[in-house]
Amino acid sequence: MRLLPGWRRLSTALRASLLIHLASVIALVAGLVSWPWLLVVLVVNHGVLLLGMRPGSRILGPDMRRLPAAAAARGEVALTFDDGPDPVVTPLVLDMLDAAGARASFFCIGKAARAHPALMREIVRRGHSVENHTERHALLFAAYGVRAMRREIATAQKTLATLAGRPPGFFRAPFGLRSPLLAPAIDGMGLTYLSWTRRALDGGSGDAAKGYGRLARGLAAGDILLMHDGRCARDADGAPVILSILPRLLALLAAQGLRSVSLPMATSGEAPPPSAADASN
Repeated sequence: MRLLPGWRRLSTALRASLLIHLASVIALVAGLVSWPWLLVVLVVNHGVLLLGMRPGSRILGPDMRRLPAAAAARGEVALTFDDGPDPVVTPLVLDMLDAAGARASFFCIGKAARAHPALMREIVRRGHSVENHTERHALLFAAYGVRAMRREIATAQKTLATLAGRPPGFFRAPFGLRSPLLAPAIDGMGLTYLSWTRRALDGGSGDAAKGYGRLARGLAAGDILLMHDGRCARDADGAPVILSILPRLLALLAAQGLRSVSLPMATSGEAPPPSAADASN
């Protein structure tokens, strides 16, 4: 069935929604239903789509919330950092990861990446991966049409591929809100959509202890952990909370025998690239 261009690229839920709207119009015109019943159907339909926009929901399509079973069996977890790069915080995060021999994935904003190209190259040089977090991290990104959304993602993809030396393979939406139109927007870009298993909420909360607790509670192999190196909340003394959370988290991983890897390492099973710390030894 081909009702519109790109029909097959739409999620099953969105295709069902479009058919419900079409059937509702036909039924209304034919006098088969009244307005009150039609409104009930449409409200329920849109409620389902709204539920699908939540982080971790698979109503609107695949969402990678955990690492593959093979990675979990190897005792791997993925540390991911959003909204960078930040010229102050990101280098400190990189130093902490180096000291622990950990690898991570940085979901970078295209505009910020272009402002700090040397820092982007440093992320890669130290053995981490660079992934796509849109061009501007727009507040209303989830409400964009397909073309505007695709432009935001594609512009960032081009920037990040150039600066990192390889195209990102993963995409995370701003605020984790998945648009019903995301599937056609990223079609053909080679991007896997993902959210997280647990997050620190360190983008808004300045309480480092609570942020650490959110990550540590129930921590297990296969988890994808979300933190922020960009736009990170500050504690009462003005220090980025990630700088208090990360050392404790890395120590916990070591104590539990878990290994922090980048997303490409976890999904392909590839050996970690040498980091700056490795090169100096």
